[in-house]
Amino acid sequence: MKLNEKFDSISDFVKAAIDVIVVDIEGTTTPISFVTEVLFPYVKSNIRNYLTSKWTHDSVVKDVQALRELALKDLEEGKKDAPQISNNDDDSTIDATVNNVLWQMTQDRKSTALKQIQGHMWRSAYEDGTIKGEVYKDVPKVLKQLKNEGKSVYVYSSGSIAAQKLLFGFSDHGDMCGIFSGYFDTTIGNKKESSSYKAIAESVKVDPSKILFLTDVYAEAEAASKAHVNTCILLRPGNKPLTEKELADFTSIKTFDELVSDEPAVKRQKTE
Repeated sequence: MKLNEKFDSISDFVKAAIDVIVVDIEGTTTPISFVTEVLFPYVKSNIRNYLTSKWTHDSVVKDVQALRELALKDLEEGKKDAPQISNNDDDSTIDATVNNVLWQMTQDRKSTALKQIQGHMWRSAYEDGTIKGEVYKDVPKVLKQLKNEGKSVYVYSSGSIAAQKLLFGFSDHGDMCGIFSGYFDTTIGNKKESSSYKAIAESVKVDPSKILFLTDVYAEAEAASKAHVNTCILLRPGNKPLTEKELADFTSIKTFDELVSDEPAVKRQKTE
């Protein structure tokens, strides 16, 4: 669904009709390459050492239990290749946990259990300076301006809330957490289901028509639109190219600057 075209620009629409901005992370505020070339490889390379050094820590015990329960559920649902994790307190259990995490990552799963242990690993790396969150340079200044104009800004990502706070708290633009009014992850629902966006609207106590969701994924835009949430797709370098139909279905922008620019945006009219 196109943003209301009675306005001359996206910025006019945002200024007049939007109270809440919800941003995706990967491909929207942050290059996809940061996730695929920095965050994920870090987990794969360090998961065994992390588990071995912190095996008795409460957070690891809880993370492993969550992975164990998910593995059992996977088995019950017919995923026979899902590595199972025993209750034994020995090296074989660590091996099984490593295998489970790597298996889930190979499957590109977005499970809450996986995201939770990844988030805890990334926390250690952010705090010791091994990793610094990469954010497009247009993002901080535009989000600050929108916040100063009275808009509330939230994050909705498949990464855990803890991981979101770490990325923005230890970003290459400094601590950005003060910009955001709150965070949402998959605990509120799958990003490709319209019910998730309805739940977000209820949580922030704003009518969906007053919300703008920024994403790089067409299926997410479609889901948000079905919940009557306004949606704009980011055309960042490295993002999956959109088809002509997809470009016709939704308004798209190349940078956040267009959200506050006085220049008229190029309108991509529907071809139907």
